[in-house]
This record gives sequence, structure tokens and C-alpha cells, in this order.
Amino acid sequence: MRKKIALVLPVLLLYGLIGYAQDETKEKSLEIYGFVMTDLGYNFNQIQADWFDVVRPTKLPSFKNQYGTDGNAYFSVRQTRLGVKGYTQTPLGLLKTHFEFEMFGTGVDAGQTTIRLRHAYGELGKFGAGQYWSPFMDIDVFPNTVEYWGPSGMVFFRNVQIRYMPIQGDSRLTIALERPGASADQGEYAGRIELADVKARFKLPDLSAEYRYAGKFGYVELAGILRKIEWVDQNTDQYDLSGDALGWGLNLSTNLNLGKSSIFRGSLVYGEGIQNYMNEGPADIGIKKNPGNTTTPVEGKAIPLTGIVAFVDHNWNKKFSTSIGYSSVDMDNTDGSTASAFKKGQYAIVNLLCTPAPNFMFGAELQYGKRDNFTDGFSSDITKIQFSFKYNFAHTFYRDKN
Repeated sequence: MRKKIALVLPVLLLYGLIGYAQDETKEKSLEIYGFVMTDLGYNFNQIQADWFDVVRPTKLPSFKNQYGTDGNAYFSVRQTRLGVKGYTQTPLGLLKTHFEFEMFGTGVDAGQTTIRLRHAYGELGKFGAGQYWSPFMDIDVFPNTVEYWGPSGMVFFRNVQIRYMPIQGDSRLTIALERPGASADQGEYAGRIELADVKARFKLPDLSAEYRYAGKFGYVELAGILRKIEWVDQNTDQYDLSGDALGWGLNLSTNLNLGKSSIFRGSLVYGEGIQNYMNEGPADIGIKKNPGNTTTPVEGKAIPLTGIVAFVDHNWNKKFSTSIGYSSVDMDNTDGSTASAFKKGQYAIVNLLCTPAPNFMFGAELQYGKRDNFTDGFSSDITKIQFSFKYNFAHTFYRDKN
């Protein structure tokens, strides 16, 4: 018996070394991945109909019973996702490409189950271009929750950009020029004909940057953005409502390891005119009254905001996990805003998730959101219970190294 073992062990060792050598001759060429996700739940309160399966404080009622009745059940598969990552060797290095879409309709497709582009991005060496996470945001702050939209006070924006990454890895430095754009809140002057021909103009791209320092503790990251926002009055009346504003923001974020089983995910953002980079923020520019000026009776002003995120993700064991936390976004509205304009949004979640087998997860989540108006004293909130089922899939293709 000992002689047989002595003969077999060298053979197994040689086989293992050969297998390892064969693996070393292969490299990734393509990854296909995604998941099918089903959400069902109950809204104890009301929300704008297109956003029935998420928690968005900006879409909560701004006056009593604005969106009909309380107490509605919902079912959704809109979180379902499919993505492809490609890896191609070139004379300049490894070319990485990323194409991903999901079924959650927004914009003109709000409320629909339809294809929505998430990423269309390519990267070669230290340069990248396409639609991808803005460097101003930190996706690693997003907690382990099943609610789709995410924390209200989080910077969250995928944008078309050109980026340079002089430092890559766990610690990194990224600088980008991004597609400009802004929303405008015309407040109580929205119906005035004098504003009908005021159009936005963006001469310059947005400039963003991030630096992350990582270690055994986790990481800390500081990101910033600068943007020029202009608007031109194309009317020929006696008023001149043209103007411009500087938008800017700083975003401090972190992941902190709390022992072996918990992670704190947090961020603090402050800025002016950066609402369209936020997960919740209705307008970048507000109306400021300019009494006594017969030519420019109102002026545009970049609206300041403060956003916070504080969540803890905890693993009870290999199968069960919990995420609990709070987020808020607070606007410093201008004096020309309507009394019912969005002022503050709050967001809180606690859940219990189970992964009984690889690639399958289900769980229950209690969700809460609240909206506060500017000056009329009205507020509305929503409480939801959601049950989700998620089935992951992935396959990687390899090719021989050349």
C-alpha cells in the first residue's frame, strides 16, 4: 500500500503542475454576467406612480393625497441586469471594454420595464472614455440593500466622460472631463412668459477628480467637481434674464472595516449647483429675487446642498447579512422658490438577506423615506416592506496567450 501511495503522489503532483502551467497559458477574453431580480412589496403610503418600486423623497407628495391612495401592493422585475466585459491585448497594453444595461426605465421611459444603458466604456492603460461612474461619486458607499434607487444624500451619476488615471489600484487618482448638463428650478416664476425663452448653454465640460487612499483599515476618498452653468435670455422684451453660475462640490467618502464581519459605508458631500450629480436633487439653479431692478427682476443662483450617507453592512455568518443606515439631502432653497418646493429628503433602511446557495439571494427589507417642503410646513413620508429574489449568472471565456 505504501509503495502504491509513493507512486501515485508524484503523478498527482506532476498533473497539478501541468494543469497550473496550462492555466498560466490562458487569459480572460470575455465575461458575460448579470442577474434576474424580482421585487414584491407593499407601499403603506403613496408615491408618484412611475416610482412605485423605489424610495425617492423627491417623488413623494408635495400636498395631501397628490398621488392618490395609500396602501398598494407592487411587483417588479426592473432591476434585472445584463453586462459584458471584454479584454483585448494590443500593442499599447490591455484594452478593457464594459457594456451593461438593465430594465429600469427612467426619463421618457419612467415607470416602464425597458432597456436602460448603464455603462458603455473603454479603457486602455491610464486613459478611459465612455459612459461610466463619475469620479465625483463613490459607488462603494452604496450599501448592501435591495431597494433600487439608493441613499438620497449620495452622489450617484453615470456620465459620458474622458478620464486620465495616473495612479491605479486600491489607491488611485482619477481626473475627468464630463458631459455638462443641469436642471433649472424656475420656482414661483415658472409660468411667467419672460422665462419662456431662457435657454441653458454649456461652453465647457465639467471637471471632476478623485483621490483614494486604501489600507488594511479600508479606504478614505476625497472627490471634487467644478462646472460652469450659463443661461441665455433669447427673448426680445425689456428684460434681460441671462446669467451664469459656478457649480462646485466636495465629496468625502469612506469604507471602514469594523472587525471581520462589518463595514461602515459613509459619505459627506457639500456644494452648489451639483444636484444632477446627486441621487436626489431636483434643480441645480434657483431663482433669486432682485427687487428694484427693472431690467433684471430675478437672477439665477446655484442652489447649495448637503448630503450625508451612513450605513453599516454586517455579516451574521456565511449565509445571513444585514444592512442598516440613514441618508439625507438638504437644499438651501432660494427666495424665489415656491413654498411647496423640495427642501429636504430623508431615507432609512434595515434588512435581513439570505444567501442559501451560490448565486441565489432572497431577503426582506423595511424602507422609509420622507419629504419636507420649503416654507409651507407640509411634509410627507413613505414606509414600505419589500421582498426580493435575486439569481446571479456569469461565465468567463479564456483564450491562449500570444
